[in-house]
Amino acid sequence: MRANIILATAAIVTAAAPALAATPSEDEFSWTGTVAAGQTIEIKNFNGPVHAEGTDTDRVEVTAVKEGPAKEREEVAFEVVEHDGGVTICALFPGHGNRCAPDEEGSLGRADNHTRVSFNVRVPAGVLLTVRTMNGGIEAEQLRSGATLLTMNGAIEASSSGWIRARTMNGRIDCRIGRTDWQGTLELETMNGAVHVTLPAAADVEVDAQTMNGRIESDWPLDSSGWLGKRAQGRIGEGGRTLKLRSMNGRILLRRGA
Repeated sequence: MRANIILATAAIVTAAAPALAATPSEDEFSWTGTVAAGQTIEIKNFNGPVHAEGTDTDRVEVTAVKEGPAKEREEVAFEVVEHDGGVTICALFPGHGNRCAPDEEGSLGRADNHTRVSFNVRVPAGVLLTVRTMNGGIEAEQLRSGATLLTMNGAIEASSSGWIRARTMNGRIDCRIGRTDWQGTLELETMNGAVHVTLPAAADVEVDAQTMNGRIESDWPLDSSGWLGKRAQGRIGEGGRTLKLRSMNGRILLRRGA
């Protein structure tokens, strides 16, 4: 894998590449560049929310702002990694072995630092979005391609003309999915919170929904089993791909969209 790493010390990007744009404040960060259709813009954050939205332009725009005690803000840096699969942008907190890398690789740090980093991302049509944050909610609106949204503590609310994969430990999930032509199994999972999903009326999926403490409701007929219908399965349209919905403590709601 080819990887070009650009370290933004003290939150200011100072690279010669024309895709990067520096900002005057040490507490602010910005990056603008082109990511090919089918590749991914990935945001990794340790503490703070991420907001994303679709854009009519052909360029990805990422901005971030640090909030917190001045000394602790200085310890948080941004790093940009360009690789074969797209671009990964990380907020690196102090800690042993912190390293920005794509997908599940790397580490963002774990030291006692209370800085909050808020990201905003504008995503062109055809560009995939991946968000990984530990403590913070994720909002994504009017996306035009697939998205993978992962947090430990926070709600996930998203809409896309493509597919959405979402997982949180503590928070609700509310997603509006525009297409059902994803590959393999699409999972929407939370431990503590409700899962609300809206699918297109012409969806073709196999549904597998399960909750431990809650109920399952669907605009399509599903076969329920277990005490008070704690699990529901069924085919929508022609079936095919699997939609897996899970909540430990919360309701599962499957709605028919336009």
